[in-house]
Amino acid sequence: MKKLLTIVIFLAGTILMAQTYQTPTQQPVPQAAPQAYPQPAPRPAPSGPSIRIHGYATYAFDDNNVDSYYSDTDYWSGKIKGGFQYGGGLEIMPAPAIGVEFTYLRLDSKAPMEYFLGGIQYATFDLAQNWLFLSFNKYVPVNPKVEPYFGMQLGMDILNVENPDTDFSDGATKFAWGIKAGLHVWANEKMGIKLQLGLLSAVQAVGGGIYFGTGGTGAGISGFSTYYQFNLGGGIVFRAK
Repeated sequence: MKKLLTIVIFLAGTILMAQTYQTPTQQPVPQAAPQAYPQPAPRPAPSGPSIRIHGYATYAFDDNNVDSYYSDTDYWSGKIKGGFQYGGGLEIMPAPAIGVEFTYLRLDSKAPMEYFLGGIQYATFDLAQNWLFLSFNKYVPVNPKVEPYFGMQLGMDILNVENPDTDFSDGATKFAWGIKAGLHVWANEKMGIKLQLGLLSAVQAVGGGIYFGTGGTGAGISGFSTYYQFNLGGGIVFRAK
């Protein structure tokens, strides 16, 4: 009987000890947070107005009715021929659809004239024109590839007339104006093709007349006249900024 009680007590103590000293549950090891790498700063948006560079190549048509008539013995009449006209422009755009452009255009042509100098005379003069304009342009973006526009130009026409038969030359600076309309077709974000129709006019009544004649004291005639030249062509345009 004592042996049985001893065995029971021993077993009970063993079970009690096993419950008291259980192996603790293993806790999960906390994972380290992933290391944060600094992100590159966003590229700042361009500040200030946009800048465009224009190149022009057009054909100027003849003006067949240029004259200055005071009397039967004081007149000249003829035409200013057209030709290849080229130039460039620098444009600043204070708003996305508005531009202010400084434009230079050059045209070398002929001016066949009839004039009176002791009788009716005929000569074909060499005429060089340098147009300087401040252009105000308005754009109508249709989509990222097509951009119609129109503009008004104010400035001056610096002319030089030379008689190749006598080497006599004379020059004048006239108030000038122009209008233009066209289309930009953008090949990519930076470069586009320009298609344009325009009209230029030198108002010769402002600032005096051009001297057409043979040269020499008292020879030749001068006068006042306004002429118009249509031009058709195109060019290229670049977004510089």
